[in-house]
Amino acid sequence: MIEIDGSIGEAGGQILRTACALSAVTKNPCLVYNIRKGREKPGLMPQHLAGIQALARLCNGSLEGDELGSQEIKFYPGETYKERVFIDIPTAGSITLALQTLILPALFAPHPIKITFEGGATDTFFSPTIDYFHYVFLKILEKLGVKGEINILKRGYYPEGGAGVEITLFPLLRPDSAKAASFAEVASATKAESTGKQGSGGQASKLKSLNLTERGELQKILVISGASELLQDKNVAERQIAGVKEILGKLKLPTEEKIEYYPTQCPGSQICLIAEFENTVIGADNLGKLGKRAEDVGKEAAFELLREQKSEACLDKHLADQILPYMALGSGKSKITVSEITNHCRTNIWVIEKFLSGKFEIRGNLISWFPKT
Repeated sequence: MIEIDGSIGEAGGQILRTACALSAVTKNPCLVYNIRKGREKPGLMPQHLAGIQALARLCNGSLEGDELGSQEIKFYPGETYKERVFIDIPTAGSITLALQTLILPALFAPHPIKITFEGGATDTFFSPTIDYFHYVFLKILEKLGVKGEINILKRGYYPEGGAGVEITLFPLLRPDSAKAASFAEVASATKAESTGKQGSGGQASKLKSLNLTERGELQKILVISGASELLQDKNVAERQIAGVKEILGKLKLPTEEKIEYYPTQCPGSQICLIAEFENTVIGADNLGKLGKRAEDVGKEAAFELLREQKSEACLDKHLADQILPYMALGSGKSKITVSEITNHCRTNIWVIEKFLSGKFEIRGNLISWFPKT
């Protein structure tokens, strides 16, 4: 059993999500203790609990210590995967953070998997917005050979949530024969690949390696501004766009705008800026907040995107730590340039190296993965 100290580094929920996801892929049970120890409210919060319990259902695994507030869990991954998983989040817990636990293991199933969320928030604080997930995270995953489809049934904001989202993920498995290998065979092959040993049975197509060091020319900036229908009479989505234009308009950058209003359980708004380059995508997002002018929400997102662009890196600082587990399960050496090496990034590297045979190297803003040969 692999033991992970949840108080290491940034000491947040990312440690738990990465550890459990890699536990499911490698078939190694894990113990995570001191969960979120440095936080004001340590231990498992509803969104963390929903994510790991959904993972246990997905791979027919088992959990110990999975209770609200628990600071220690044991996860035992199962041998087979379900084709569908329903996740009920009664709070405004983040759907995109819960997905960080589920996507990586789902790619190694022998069949497509549909994940359905009822409740939770598509756009909430301290997590990527669903638009960032869709247009930035999934776009970069496509470069590694990942295929996924997302259907946003209903938006949900803090504090009530009430969202509805469906995600379909297609497996990396490409069997030589018409008969699909069992998940146990896929997992065996995957684990063998990560440890440098020869696996048995099935053929698990690895994730492609990821080499992103040159962005290429900017193609366009997509600006998606959305808000609850409860705020439509105040033109909140349009005013967020106006804030973006006040900053980016001076630079005469190629932009495309999209304004949306949604039926929701409570008021809320979000904006996401996606800069599409020849070779990569970077993003910046922001959320509306009571007492903050909508124009300022747009301005802040625009300033953040400009900071990311100025770095000339291929990945923004928020995506850097999220992409690392996929790099480490790729088909060979990978390297990426990132705008900033955050504490989240260094912590995720520490967790990944506990499960997989290989080594990350950081030089300036370049992160490289070297699998053990």
